[in-house]
Amino acid sequence: MFVSILVFFVGFASMAQGTTGSVPPPPAPPPPPGLPIDGGIVVLFILALSYGIYKSNKLSRKNA
Repeated sequence: MFVSILVFFVGFASMAQGTTGSVPPPPAPPPPPGLPIDGGIVVLFILALSYGIYKSNKLSRKNA
């Protein structure tokens, strides 16, 4: 009786493991590289600085 129960549980446990010949899925590809933002930041800084100078001059001429 004990041997038949043991055989049953061993068979049940081995079925839960799946097939031995299965191949795991390939690894995911690496993420795409980030976009460079160095040139855009310099242009944005120059535009913001020139707009600030323009508004400052416009405001100072209006008050004077």
